[in-house]
Amino acid sequence: METPQTILVLGASGYIGQRLTPRLSAAGHRVIAAARRKSWLEKQQWPGVRCRHVDLQRPETLEGLLDGVDTLYYLVHSMGDGDDFIARERESACHLRDALRRHPVRQIIFLSALQAADGDTSSDHLRARQITGDILREAAVPVTEVRAGIIVGAGSAAFEVMRDMVYNLPVLTPPRWVRSRTSPIALENLLVYLQELLTHPDAEHRIFEAAGPEVLSYQQQFQRFMAISGRHRPLIPIPLPTRWISVWFLTMITSVPPTIAKALIRGLKHDLLADDRPLRALSPQTLITFDDAVRATLDEEKELVNSQDWGYDPQAFARWRPEYGYFPKQAGFSVKTSASLASLWAVINEIGGPRGYFYANILWRTRAMLDLLVGHRLAKGRTQRAWLQKGDCVDSWKVIVVEPEKELTLLFGMKAPGLGRLSFTLQNEGDVRRLDVRAWWHPHGTPGLLYWLLMFPAHLFIFRGMAHRIAKLAEQRPGKRASER
Repeated sequence: METPQTILVLGASGYIGQRLTPRLSAAGHRVIAAARRKSWLEKQQWPGVRCRHVDLQRPETLEGLLDGVDTLYYLVHSMGDGDDFIARERESACHLRDALRRHPVRQIIFLSALQAADGDTSSDHLRARQITGDILREAAVPVTEVRAGIIVGAGSAAFEVMRDMVYNLPVLTPPRWVRSRTSPIALENLLVYLQELLTHPDAEHRIFEAAGPEVLSYQQQFQRFMAISGRHRPLIPIPLPTRWISVWFLTMITSVPPTIAKALIRGLKHDLLADDRPLRALSPQTLITFDDAVRATLDEEKELVNSQDWGYDPQAFARWRPEYGYFPKQAGFSVKTSASLASLWAVINEIGGPRGYFYANILWRTRAMLDLLVGHRLAKGRTQRAWLQKGDCVDSWKVIVVEPEKELTLLFGMKAPGLGRLSFTLQNEGDVRRLDVRAWWHPHGTPGLLYWLLMFPAHLFIFRGMAHRIAKLAEQRPGKRASER
């Protein structure tokens, strides 16, 4: 039985954090989940988990967060924040280091990346991880750094890039990094290691390498994945340098955010091999084979739509296909306004009525006509209630999430290769409110990607106009709170 600890998980909304956090709580620990997306954390309703907002670019958000903490999990990275992520990761680590000098914890467990054996630091991703570890070790707190390569699990960016290439391309023509070797580890094995390290603290800094039971080239991983998924594609490596894989190409073939995909791929030119003997000796477990990990991941991805993001809607679940991309494409626009949350919420709830869709209604009607051309007649009209409720229809859309003065989300009902939703989210930021209008799209193979790319320019134009129009209308009215309806 583990001795209960107070644990802070930084980056709890991320791929690893959202899986590790409930495990730690279920083991009896007092867990604080911290991330920039506090509202998302709260929606997960993890039993016994306290949620906190933290932005490591703003050190004041760390105030009071470290008090009484025994173990801190550092699962933060900035690959999705743009090409300057090395500077952002350095700054984030420095802010945390400075806070730890004032309020030390007993130990830090930092999930990092395997480094090239020859010390090559040309990969921004690998270099950023190395810099982060070096800075954290300056805090005079014992750091246990766990370095892992490819993680096989639903949502792992490296895995999803491979998955999308197989699902979305008729012929695979990866560059020469396809011959590089690594030791892919199943997500479940990595989570066990991270949790078990709680029971093996040390007064000194340590670096462990985590690996699965096999050493495989990326070409072998592609071949194994195709055999398991039943998607057989010719695989023809081409001798192009990794840097030629541009952002637009990645945007075309994968739903993984382009900045993350690019950062990861540029680290794949190295053999990233792990010596996991010290970690296995410290925390023995049965290692899952690559094939079994892929099968488990594909099974899990059949259920991805059964989530809070989709309001656990049965219609969304019925329309979901395992071929849909894990990561959604997105397009939207945010605007700040002096209007009250109540006024903004009142205007948003008028969608589909006399105001239509607030902006460029002719484009919305044109899109509906495209469905008629393929024989798909769309429903029209909406409820007469002032406040939309879950399950209501707004023309061909269905309301799937209603959080008064916070979020309204509609399920996409038109004919297209994929599954999408449209969200209106509100946030109070002191003297102003932030309104975000955003479409999320899970493409179905190459047709779904092409559809999104064709619609993307219109989306940028429409959502910008919608956000500004809603804000202007809200500023012109006082509005009543939804609770007063």
